[in-house]
Amino acid sequence: MDSKKIKWSTLAFMAFSTVWGFGNVLNGFIYFNGIQVIFSWILMFALYFVPYALMVGELGSAFKTSGGGVSSWVLQTSGPKLAYYAGWTYWACHITYIASKSSGGIKALSWAVFRNGETYDSFPTLAVQLVTFAILIVFCYIASKGLNPLKKLATLAGTSMFVMSILYILMMFAAPAINPDAGFVSMEFTTKSLIPQFDVKYFTSLSILVFAVGGCEKISPYVNKVENPSKGFPKSMITLAIMVMVCAILGTIAMGMMFDPNMINASEEAFNSYNSNGSYWAFQKLGEYYHMGNALMIIYALCNAVGQLSTLVISIDAPLRMLLDNEDAREFIPSKLLKKNDCGAYVNGIKLVAVLSGAIILIQSFVPGAAAVLKQLTKLNSVCMPLRYLWVFFAYIMLRKANDKFHPEYRFVKNQSVALFFGCWCFLVTAGSCILGMYDTDPFTFALNVITPLVLVALGVILPMIAKKEKQNAK
Repeated sequence: MDSKKIKWSTLAFMAFSTVWGFGNVLNGFIYFNGIQVIFSWILMFALYFVPYALMVGELGSAFKTSGGGVSSWVLQTSGPKLAYYAGWTYWACHITYIASKSSGGIKALSWAVFRNGETYDSFPTLAVQLVTFAILIVFCYIASKGLNPLKKLATLAGTSMFVMSILYILMMFAAPAINPDAGFVSMEFTTKSLIPQFDVKYFTSLSILVFAVGGCEKISPYVNKVENPSKGFPKSMITLAIMVMVCAILGTIAMGMMFDPNMINASEEAFNSYNSNGSYWAFQKLGEYYHMGNALMIIYALCNAVGQLSTLVISIDAPLRMLLDNEDAREFIPSKLLKKNDCGAYVNGIKLVAVLSGAIILIQSFVPGAAAVLKQLTKLNSVCMPLRYLWVFFAYIMLRKANDKFHPEYRFVKNQSVALFFGCWCFLVTAGSCILGMYDTDPFTFALNVITPLVLVALGVILPMIAKKEKQNAK
């Protein structure tokens, strides 16, 4: 047996820490009326996440020598122009993500220092956004120096957050035995209390769940490194889906013991506050149940702060390199964006990140309340980030259409019609969730959700035109 091969169980754990986080449990709980989200999680895993993960496996297996992920899959199946758009989408999605990481980092630090959510939420929005903008500029400068000392820190923070998530579930289930008089919320597990209302709010929030389960394409390079890929990879992906589903359901029940959905939905201010502070309140309450004071919450807040700010640098640098390092996409990009400094960083690309993410941060200066800003960013990310998954499903459809050309070692399903159905199904679910997710009762949030993707798409279309004109002028 090849000692360098990865065991299927190891891959399942690697993928789990990549895909899942504590914030996903909180977002599901508050947006889908408490434990009612369990029904939606089960549907999402069965009808979307499992086929998605197995399609990624087939793509990774078909293009085992391609290191560029989604854009290299699109290049192989559909040519360089569409590969450029795939790379552009992956980069453009991170513009909103970068804005949210700056805000999330400050929020986490404020909890570690002030040990409550009210202090941060009471600050004037303009002041908070200006500090957030300043942090973005500082981290853009760090990225421009080619300094990536934070990659290991991000991995460490990610691992510690994963440990904290599991710890939360275990400690919360043990809490009633340790402290039976702590005043836990009673839950009813009846059909009526578990089946959600399929109304406008439900369908316009589905993008939150799609965003939560996405991202497993990051593990595609490991498909052929698994022992016996045709059996080992699907086994690890199904194990991943089971682990994520168990964590989502148990995490939701644990949260249901703590928080009453009626309190969350009591008013818009209450909802925004739970969206902004819920994860910190969860660890604060857990500390109270175990008579540990704020210790657990401070550990969680510090892990979160390190994770958010280290991910910020990586998100400024890595997606930009994926786009601009790609030789096939370069012909569609103006030469100014390809300029590197002495440290090997794409300086003008980083400036573009600062302008676009900075614009989102500064526009939100007019939002009343710092908590409302974080709610907006959660929804904006859920609209923009899943757009990159569309290229995964597009590449899969094109791969199966060119069935005779490519011969992956691992196949999701042998039947061609079933494979194409799932590719189209996941594409439509993603696109539909993103479009429906744009809607919001608040006109400003609605406008931001619509205008941001449109501006980013327009910019992606304009750049090849500039590059083409540049080439014509050079002749």
